[in-house]
Amino acid sequence: MIICCLGKKCKLMNTEFKEIEAVSSLDGSREKNLFFFPANIEKKQNVPLVVCLHTWSTDRFNQVEILDYCKKRNWALLLPEFRGPNLVENPRAKQACASQLACQDIIDAVESVQTDYPIDRPAVFLTGGSGGGHMSLMTSAYKPEMWRAVSSWCPITDIALWHRYYGSGNDYAPHMEACCGGAPGNSPEVDYEYSKRSPMSYLTNLAKVNLSVHHGRFDKSVPCIHTINLAVALNALQPENFFFEIFDGGHEFMPERVFAWFDKILKTTDTAAMLTG
Repeated sequence: MIICCLGKKCKLMNTEFKEIEAVSSLDGSREKNLFFFPANIEKKQNVPLVVCLHTWSTDRFNQVEILDYCKKRNWALLLPEFRGPNLVENPRAKQACASQLACQDIIDAVESVQTDYPIDRPAVFLTGGSGGGHMSLMTSAYKPEMWRAVSSWCPITDIALWHRYYGSGNDYAPHMEACCGGAPGNSPEVDYEYSKRSPMSYLTNLAKVNLSVHHGRFDKSVPCIHTINLAVALNALQPENFFFEIFDGGHEFMPERVFAWFDKILKTTDTAAMLTG
C-alpha cells in the first residue's frame, strides 16, 4: 500500500501497517493512527505493545522505522497522531501540543487496540524523542498506570523556558505561540497554557512512572537543562523508578537503547531493579 501526500512529506509504506481511527472519548473526533500487529502470533498469545510518539513538527508517519525493532520481537506498534504537528500551519494547533485532547487521543488509541487485538496489557511501553519525548512525559503523567515503562529522549520539559531560548519570532517560538495562544507573559491565561502543557507541572504523577529520560549534552535544539531541571525536581520526590542521563551527543533518539531497556524490563519481575546500574 502506498500512502502519499504532496511535497517533501510523501511517504511510502508497506502493507504491514494498518491505518486505524480511534474515536476521542472527549469530543468524538475520529483520529488517525498507524498500527502494526505481528501476523505470526497465535490467537491466544498476548503481545507487548510499543507506542512511539512523533516529533514536534511532524505526524504519525515520523517514526515508521521503529517497525523493524518491533518485528524482530513480534511486538505490536502504535503510531498515534494526537491532533497533528505543533505548527502554525496546523489549524488545530491549540488542540495539539499536549492539550488534554491530544493526551486523551493517545489513551483512546491504546485502549482501542487493546480491545480489538490480543495486547499484553501489563506490557505497554511508551517512547519518543524531542517533541515525542515531551509528549511521552505528558502522556505518562496523564495516565501513569497505563505504562510498563516510558523512555523519553531530549524532551522539552518547560515550554516557556524553551520559548525564552529561541526568542519571540524565531525558529520554534511562533509555533509555541500558535499552540498556547501567544507569547509567555501576554496574559495569565496564556501563561497557564504554557504551564499545563509542560511536564514540569506534573512531577507528582511522573514520580509514579517507571521512567528513563536521556538528553544530549550538546543538544542545540532543546538544551539539556530541560532534563536536568526535571531530574532535580523529580529526585526531590524520591521516585522509586526514575533514571536519567546526560550523554555526549546532540539532539538524538536511539531506538536500539530504548528496546534494549524494554527487553530487560520484560525479563525481570523486580521493578525496583530495572533502573539500577
